[in-house]
Amino acid sequence: MSKIKGIYAASMSILNDDLSLNIKKTIQHAENVIDNGCHGAAIFGSTGQAQLIPISEKINLLNHLISSKYKEKYIIGTGLNSLGETISLMRVAKSLGFIKFLIMPPAYYKYSDKEVIEFYSKIVESISDSKIILYNFEKLCGYKFSVDCVNELVKKYPDNIIGVKDSSYNLFEHLKLENFSVLPGSESKLLKGLKLGCSGIITATCNATSKLARKVYDDFQTGNEQTINQNLCDVRAEFEKYNLISGLHSFFGKEKIVYRNLLPPLSILNPQDEKDLINNLNKLNFSLKTSMAA
Repeated sequence: MSKIKGIYAASMSILNDDLSLNIKKTIQHAENVIDNGCHGAAIFGSTGQAQLIPISEKINLLNHLISSKYKEKYIIGTGLNSLGETISLMRVAKSLGFIKFLIMPPAYYKYSDKEVIEFYSKIVESISDSKIILYNFEKLCGYKFSVDCVNELVKKYPDNIIGVKDSSYNLFEHLKLENFSVLPGSESKLLKGLKLGCSGIITATCNATSKLARKVYDDFQTGNEQTINQNLCDVRAEFEKYNLISGLHSFFGKEKIVYRNLLPPLSILNPQDEKDLINNLNKLNFSLKTSMAA
């Protein structure tokens, strides 16, 4: 049985005008995506600008996140290169009752499966009751998990390595492990993945598409006819024409200006790209209003 299953948003971080983290609105946003259909949300994934946000602000948010009505539905991303800082942040999260983590291997340096296994071994041996979802995204960190590497980690730590977010898409068609969750990183892979035995998805655009993605997921589980999967994939394709973070913040920023704040070197879309995105989404009958739950 999968340990993590369903529709998860890689939740966005909301910033103040001075580019500090707006704790209240970031948590409200995460709660909203769950209200709109997600089974849960990953806090401080790459979509949440995790690599750019200071550790002190992450800890501050975690201290407030324990009061969220959906405390049990969150996965905490670490978004750190340093092994020591990753373990330290996890210790803080664990002390607050969070034990599910989304962890990507360090960026910049070149290494192989052997070193990746050593990296996660150090984490598990330090936080022995942690539940870890591997983050497979070669585009961001320069390393791509192999099936053999994942199999070895699960064999070594079956109670700790509980899943993978596959944003490189080289794993979700091939991994076949019991009691392990495989979650592609795109709505376009949702239905295919479910048919292959995947557990759901964790994606950036589920910040906006949670309602549609949840219906596709629920219809698959109940055996109902799929009526909106193509629309869901088309919406995802429009966002994919741009940097996803820029596109999402531009999309939400049309109604709430605070979403237009991004940490450099990130930025919102230029005026023409923003206009094109919104117009093309409108042609798909998709807007901020229609994306919200009734």
